[in-house]
Amino acid sequence: MGGPELGMVVVGVDGSANAATAAEWAAAEADRRGKALRLLYAADTYRRALYASVETVERVRQRGRDVLKDTADRLGEQYPELQINKELSQREPTVSLHDAAGNHGTIVVGNRGYGGFAALLLGSVGLRVAAGATVPVVVVRGAAQGAETGVVVAAVRDEDDLDCVRHAARGAELRKASLRLLSVWQVLRYVGLVATMLDDVDEIAQQHLHGVSAVADRIRDEFPKLTVTADVEEGASVAGALVEASRQADLLVMGGRRPPDAFGPTLGRVTHAALHHAECPVELIPRESKRHREEK
Repeated sequence: MGGPELGMVVVGVDGSANAATAAEWAAAEADRRGKALRLLYAADTYRRALYASVETVERVRQRGRDVLKDTADRLGEQYPELQINKELSQREPTVSLHDAAGNHGTIVVGNRGYGGFAALLLGSVGLRVAAGATVPVVVVRGAAQGAETGVVVAAVRDEDDLDCVRHAARGAELRKASLRLLSVWQVLRYVGLVATMLDDVDEIAQQHLHGVSAVADRIRDEFPKLTVTADVEEGASVAGALVEASRQADLLVMGGRRPPDAFGPTLGRVTHAALHHAECPVELIPRESKRHREEK
């Protein structure tokens, strides 16, 4: 198999049903990779100690130990060969997950939770984890082990998405699935920026198609055994097309883009919409903007 080397898998657990689903998905992913699974419970007791009693803090820690043990025991029965490590962090969830993943891990979170991962519907912790990560982040939506489609979808805008597509191709290989590259051509986005001649719009469309085709050809060369298809759809909503594609996918892989001139950790609106509405797990691959690369 080719492509990037995939590291260990780190998953946040808090005792909620959605976090348990994320842990099941993470265990299956770690097992496919042949890597360790790291279960993390962020007790946030450093902050709690400022206002809570010693007894309360200890109850929080004990709950964390119980959740970690129960989760590890359950997953160990399903994956007896999988190395499962448990960590009870005293810090808050976002920092804990980023540190646990290091430079090469993959972070997995559920789409909502409670306790140490309150409101994980990407309005608070989940959004900060995804927006500030320098490693891949997977938000598990839907069932952990739903009906498999045998398809991994990678969102492609241009050739700068090549690294993101490589991650998607590696994931497809591990799943013995095919890879579908999906790009959405928004003609209305360009109408106000070009001359009124229709030929100008057609030329931009051809350039867009050429860029996507170049990515597909590169991936076929690097992953000769992988079935790769490339689709360019015309539509008014990129997010809508990705959500629709997620209904027939085991995994949706996207570049974790930041809006131009964004201040602080944040995600673009298309990424944000996909994380909220996709019907399969969504993996975000950190992507540097072209401007940032040129400035280095």
